[in-house]
Amino acid sequence: MKRNQSKNKAVLFLVATAIVVLAIYLVFKFDKQLLDLLSSRMAGLSFNPKTIIGVLQLILFATLAYLIVRALNTAVFGLVRLRRDFEAPTLVRNIFSIIAFTALFFIIFTQIFPDVNLGALFTTSAIFGVILGLALQDTLGNFFAGISLQADRPFQVGDVITVGSQQNTGVVEEITWRAVKIRTFQNHVVLISNSTAAKEPIEVGPRDNLNARLVFFNTLYTDSPAKTIHVVREAVREADNVSQKIAPVVRIRNLGESAVEYEVKYWLDDYAKYNDTDALVRQRIWYAFRRNDLSFAYPTRTLLVARRPKTSGGDAAPIVERLAAVDIFAPLSTEETTMLAQAATSHVFAPGETVIRAGDPGSSMFVVHNGRVAVQLNENGRPRTVATLSEGAFFGEMALFTGEPRTASIVALEETEVLEIGHQAMKLVFDANPDLVESLSHIITERLQALAASEDQGATDSDESAGLLSAIKRFFGLS
Repeated sequence: MKRNQSKNKAVLFLVATAIVVLAIYLVFKFDKQLLDLLSSRMAGLSFNPKTIIGVLQLILFATLAYLIVRALNTAVFGLVRLRRDFEAPTLVRNIFSIIAFTALFFIIFTQIFPDVNLGALFTTSAIFGVILGLALQDTLGNFFAGISLQADRPFQVGDVITVGSQQNTGVVEEITWRAVKIRTFQNHVVLISNSTAAKEPIEVGPRDNLNARLVFFNTLYTDSPAKTIHVVREAVREADNVSQKIAPVVRIRNLGESAVEYEVKYWLDDYAKYNDTDALVRQRIWYAFRRNDLSFAYPTRTLLVARRPKTSGGDAAPIVERLAAVDIFAPLSTEETTMLAQAATSHVFAPGETVIRAGDPGSSMFVVHNGRVAVQLNENGRPRTVATLSEGAFFGEMALFTGEPRTASIVALEETEVLEIGHQAMKLVFDANPDLVESLSHIITERLQALAASEDQGATDSDESAGLLSAIKRFFGLS
């Protein structure tokens, strides 16, 4: 579409130039006939026919000069854009056009009216100049302030700026003769006069710079600062638009009356999206706190802040029901399933958060209790989703039973709650009923055979099944 617009402008320019050149040719071709016609029609009048023809010639040549200046403007600044990959500001292009057109107009005027002294005309119009200057005081102020802004270049198109006491914040879209045009984050357009922008303090977030942001939060005094700093840093690091070039910084900013007050400082790839990124960072902190048993502090004036221990009695039945429906736990009795449910740990993940990462060590498995997750493999440095797991599905069983590293990354597709079954919880079940090891090894082997068949890798043989059984016994210390 942009190419079509440029093509239409070029055609229009050529047509206009051809018409003006043709008009100039006709005026000079039929100069004598025009002079005779005007003389006969204006006989007895005080108008000079030569002056009228001269004014007509001046208008046509001035129009041609305007077209030439426009073409020269496009050629010069287009070459600058191609050579240096730099788009010249509109104000600079306009100043170039005005200076070039004024020079050409003076040359044309002196050629057509050599007897008129333009210098004397302007020097004798002092009163007119004073009146014009007073009338254009604000306009000229904005104009020269705009030149100053272009010379100093404190900000460019695409930068995020905050101007003056009104705290007008937005992305710079254009710098014109009269004003700086910014688009706020409410999608409003604000025009700030150049003279105001030159006088007011301006905060600039350059678009090609790693600009930092601060988000504040607090915790209870009973929460470990070292744990809090580590949990928040890892949660913020994976958020979208947070730069991977500089690690987020989490630090204690104050010891308040009822809370330890923190700040997290992080750098943005695109500063124009800082509102969305701040909101996402706060969301990630909330989910990270919930998973790691950290708590936000509420304003209070009591001398002792006591946290009520969590009770899972009310939630045991749904967890038992969920685990009983998992294929891999089919051989377990109701009592053994209840034992696992009581030892299971619930984790909640935000959309886009990583539950486990491929290659990480582990000794637990997970069951999707609510929500959906994606199974991702790394191909050529990029994640590829190979499966989607919904409620009741499980993953990570090889890490639980054999201690193998994670073979795939699991990412939450929506707000997801998973149940984590740890090594110690499974060991208690095996100690109570050692015969379960063989049953579970057969189920896991069948699952691996089904996965291998679906991927055309061939079935798992009996030797591998026996090897899996011995690996489970060795990992859990069973004879």
